[in-house]
Amino acid sequence: MALFNISGKFEPIKEKDFKLEKEIQELTEKNLKTIFGFDFIRREFSLNNFRIDTLAYDKENKSFVIIEYKRDKNFSVVDQGYAYLSLMLNNKADFILECNDNKSTSLKRDDVDWTQSKVIFISPGFTTYQKEAINFKDLPIELWEIKLFENQTVSYEQIKKVNAKESIRTVSRKDIDMEKVSKEIKVYTEQEHVERGSDEIKELYEKFKTNILNLDDIEVKPKKYYVAFTSRTNIVDFHIQKYSIKIWINLSKGGLDDPKKISRDVSNIGHWGNGDYELQVSSDDDLEYILSLIKQSLKKNKR
Repeated sequence: MALFNISGKFEPIKEKDFKLEKEIQELTEKNLKTIFGFDFIRREFSLNNFRIDTLAYDKENKSFVIIEYKRDKNFSVVDQGYAYLSLMLNNKADFILECNDNKSTSLKRDDVDWTQSKVIFISPGFTTYQKEAINFKDLPIELWEIKLFENQTVSYEQIKKVNAKESIRTVSRKDIDMEKVSKEIKVYTEQEHVERGSDEIKELYEKFKTNILNLDDIEVKPKKYYVAFTSRTNIVDFHIQKYSIKIWINLSKGGLDDPKKISRDVSNIGHWGNGDYELQVSSDDDLEYILSLIKQSLKKNKR
């Protein structure tokens, strides 16, 4: 991606090299909440002859995240990623203890959703082979490219999976550790959520999705209980049911202008999605109006 300076003469902004992996690590850890929304737990966490660069906690998914930084390209993202995940699943108590010691929390084993554990690799660049290696629909490993530019700008961009239809389970049967991890960790897809709905609800979801994606640079991120539409953070979350869709708008109580009063306050009620406002829809009668509510969340939460 080319960047240009538009002050005065139109000139390209050159990319700079990171001299050390440590630079990438320090930059990421200092801004972990802003970049990923994760809580920092520990740097250089050592356990059973493994050393984890950064251990983080994802509050939204109630899960641990292992982050590794690379400048070289001579490593297998799948093998190393599954080795770390296997380490975590075999030593759950150690991870919880580390979190409680460093965050002054009181997490218990059952408080953590181990099915949502994942590994993130961050590097200035990945090989074509590495990018292809993660192209499974249910692989709990993410690749993020980081770029540093001479105008003190940095970018983080996730390597997207391309038409990923194959399951990692077809490969993991050949490896005992991979098979064990694959049985316990679950990566949810948008299709799995959509399939819960009737034909009419599937069509309704697609209408909402198309309109929401046209609003701005928004990503679709399937979670365990809902499909999230995100920019900097979640904008709106959809939970697809057989004959209706529950929608949560990510605004705090008092932050939504809803003249028709079609949303309900769930600030004091347990719910899956983000925000204090919930709607339930089964038709597109209020599509445009609901989009106007979603736009309010977008304005508040966009990048």
